[in-house]
Amino acid sequence: MYDFKVGLQLYSVREEMEKDMDGTLAKVKEMGYDYVEFAGYFGKSADEVASLLKKHNLKCIGVHQSYDLFVEQGQKAVDYLKTIGAEYSAIPWMGLESHKGTENYDKRVEEIKKVSDLLSKNGIKMLYHNHDFEFNKLEGKYILEWFLEDVTIEKIKPELDTCWVHYAGVNPSEYILKYKGNLPVVHLKDFVCKNFGAGPVYALIDSEGKEIKNDEKPDLGFEYRPCGDGIQDFKAILDACTKAGTEYVIVEQDGWPTTPALESARRSREYLKSIGI
Repeated sequence: MYDFKVGLQLYSVREEMEKDMDGTLAKVKEMGYDYVEFAGYFGKSADEVASLLKKHNLKCIGVHQSYDLFVEQGQKAVDYLKTIGAEYSAIPWMGLESHKGTENYDKRVEEIKKVSDLLSKNGIKMLYHNHDFEFNKLEGKYILEWFLEDVTIEKIKPELDTCWVHYAGVNPSEYILKYKGNLPVVHLKDFVCKNFGAGPVYALIDSEGKEIKNDEKPDLGFEYRPCGDGIQDFKAILDACTKAGTEYVIVEQDGWPTTPALESARRSREYLKSIGI
């Protein structure tokens, strides 16, 4: 048996959330998820979101939100998170053009430090959610590691997405242990793949959690799957999370090539129950 708090990244059911947030959150709770992570609020006020969370006895573990919003809006943006009860705010995406070795990198690092301080004053911790490209190396070190070191692990901690770690060619259960004591939240995502590290296979999202379409994305032999239906060794991953002191594991599935979104979320939760959480 594992001792984790299990949540769902609501990007996994974004189309259902946009149509009917109330009904979707009810179904998420019925599946056995007690925690959720937001990626867009679909026009709802913070009070409306907080009311729905209370109605369905769900806890907002965190949100995926660009740090730019906090730079622009300051306390107003933070107050939204406080109202919905978020513990964490994760940067969901920062492209290669903003990482180590680029012209604006130092400025971004300083901005993110200030945002982290603002969040921290309000009881919210900052995370960084990786994709695969952060495992490109610069001067012998992963770009992700440069970023976390430059912002400092005290101000921002990794929210490792185990799918993208694996897709990048790195063993997720081994890499998790690098951040022992500094890895409160881990993303569980399953997939099948023929060509590892062959380029972007994911969609981007806008500030409202909507997918930015890219019809030119090539077929690289990659497909998402519900947890337990792909190639991930979740027992090894969860064993590593236990050693690392992880508190929350969050199911995420970006696409649904074989199973509808809500059914995929349900199957992922059932699989995790079957292995002890």
